[in-house]
Amino acid sequence: MKVLLAEDSRTNQIMIRAYIEEAGHEIVVAENGQQAVEMFVSERPDLVLMDVIMPIKDGIEAAIEIRQISEQEQDWIPIVFLSAMSKSKDIERAIDAGGDDYLTKPIDAIVLNAKLRAMQRIAEMRTQLQKANHELRMIAVKDGLTGISNRRYFDESLVKEVKRTTRSQSPLSLIICDIDYFKPYNDNYGHQAGDACLKYVARTMAKASKRPGDVVARYGGEEFGIILPETSLSGALAIAETVRVAVDDLALTHDYSEAADHITISLGVASIQAESGDDVKSVVHSLIKSADGALYEAKELGRNKVVAAK
Repeated sequence: MKVLLAEDSRTNQIMIRAYIEEAGHEIVVAENGQQAVEMFVSERPDLVLMDVIMPIKDGIEAAIEIRQISEQEQDWIPIVFLSAMSKSKDIERAIDAGGDDYLTKPIDAIVLNAKLRAMQRIAEMRTQLQKANHELRMIAVKDGLTGISNRRYFDESLVKEVKRTTRSQSPLSLIICDIDYFKPYNDNYGHQAGDACLKYVARTMAKASKRPGDVVARYGGEEFGIILPETSLSGALAIAETVRVAVDDLALTHDYSEAADHITISLGVASIQAESGDDVKSVVHSLIKSADGALYEAKELGRNKVVAAK
């Protein structure tokens, strides 16, 4: 367990460090409240031991800031206050500031070790809970058939990226594509073959779009979406063509397609560079509409094509 000790007294630092390290835990030390907040962000401790009276920023102020950070990140780290003040009002003030426990100075090694064992149990439970939440989150945002992101995650990610681009004024591009003549493929080869086709195409698209920030999702049915942060229209067109060729190279037989004798996809590409203050919903709607319009044009031009929104 990693412990952040916020304590300005060198004597107390040495003593408490010895207790913590003897118990088998890692320790990092801050000498004032401001440093404690900064180290909380950089070190991500499992427990904070916070002296109440410190220079620059006291322990109460530091604890309030740490709790605000924890709430934003939806994470909770125990804070145990250390103080020579043992009046009921002092303890109440510390707990109200976000503290979880209170130890009076001078610190007793046996009591501190008992608290550390209790907090370690909490830290282990927190880790297990985070792991379980992450697994549930992955189930919630993955498409059950293809294994790529689902429509829910696509919608959330697009809103998030539009918000980001309104702050940074960096370009954001979107590709909307679908499998050409998929209905006759499904009707003639059967639903199992149709499902297998969707899986092949989805995985091929995900491999072709290799950048970590890109989101490849099943948009609905045989339709897919690719969100490309910090990507200009020309860059997005290049990625779209790479995806088109990759699917084309699969050479999945499709005797009922009017575009080719194998599975192909059509792709519409749109790009924006939003301004600060732009309405996020309007930008999202406009971007999707533009990419959809380009996809429609690709189909009108014979399919198996990449078309940029005008």
